[in-house]
Amino acid sequence: MNVRGVNLGNWLVLEKWMNPALFEGTTAEDEYWLPRQLSREVYEARIKIHRSEYISERDFVTIKSWNMDAVRIPVPYFIFGDREPFPGCIGELDKAFNWAEKYGLKILIDLHTAPEGQNGFDNGGISGVCKWAQNPAEVEFELTVLERLAERYGTREGLWGIEVLNEPATESIWELMAVQKRYPPSDKEMAKGSRGIRLEFIRQFYKDAYERIRTHMPEEKYVVFHDAFELKAWKDFLQEGPYKNVVLDTHQYLMMAEMKGCEQSVEGYLEYISGHYAKEIEEMQRYVPVICGEWCLFNSLACGWDTKGGQTVLNGLNGTSKKSISAEQKKEIYRAVAKAQIHAWTKGSGYFYWSYKLLTDTVNTKGWTGWDSWDLGRCIDLGWFPLDD
Repeated sequence: MNVRGVNLGNWLVLEKWMNPALFEGTTAEDEYWLPRQLSREVYEARIKIHRSEYISERDFVTIKSWNMDAVRIPVPYFIFGDREPFPGCIGELDKAFNWAEKYGLKILIDLHTAPEGQNGFDNGGISGVCKWAQNPAEVEFELTVLERLAERYGTREGLWGIEVLNEPATESIWELMAVQKRYPPSDKEMAKGSRGIRLEFIRQFYKDAYERIRTHMPEEKYVVFHDAFELKAWKDFLQEGPYKNVVLDTHQYLMMAEMKGCEQSVEGYLEYISGHYAKEIEEMQRYVPVICGEWCLFNSLACGWDTKGGQTVLNGLNGTSKKSISAEQKKEIYRAVAKAQIHAWTKGSGYFYWSYKLLTDTVNTKGWTGWDSWDLGRCIDLGWFPLDD
């Protein structure tokens, strides 16, 4: 197995920074608060138009033309339409399977959010809140969502696998990211008691999820576990029990490397990629297939200023380049880190780029210079991403 794919981020799970227009007329920073600040009619109309236009059949044709094998599709816990006030999106996922099968692509369904938050990130659906693991009823609800997804798609030709939960935040990542400072909660009372999740809890949830999914999904399809930002913590776990075709997903962003002290230079990035990413993935690959389910070319050097680990004007940073980076220099930086990262992922079992597209205007909106590298289509068009590697 060596999968090459791309995430369809911001389609069925919203991220404000990737499509700010959807949030116009509100102060909402995440998907939880958006419908609570708009009338039902306006909210549902916006969502309906967004879902129908953001990703369509044409996009699957494009992805196939890039010689990609698969797409990773983030889906919300309310995908089946049983959690007010959110309209479900199972119909969109049905369409995606038909498109994927028509054009020879596979789908990794990624359960990207949980009620009351599994990480407190904006991409977890509710900023600054991480209490899902403390509510047994919501943990059970999440398991039923996985079970229903497996029942609906388990035998579909287009299914690559199911990822049981995106980026659960352990205590250590909760502290490193200073989550509530970076993603301030809209309702401080609701956010009280939020904290990182114990690794033991995540392990048990993964075991339970595996059993529920395998009831409906044949063994040749993959069950994917995110590493909870602790890649090397899973050696023993995956040797226990009757696990078949389990894959470990790690998310590696250069902005996170910068937070851990990686020097903001091409040499610094390449050294970090070969010394950390490649070595750790190669080590873990001996125990279990490892994919890098999220990564991109974004880095502070190409932005021309220290982004403090990918923070933006939304975090109160200026976002103005301290030094001018020419188009040619930017291309050299991106191509170098692209080749190095792709090489690192070959030490494992492949990758999914984050993300297929974004609608942020990086030219006219102050402070967003450099964020175009999150958009794989732009990276390919501008010659930053080498399709031949």
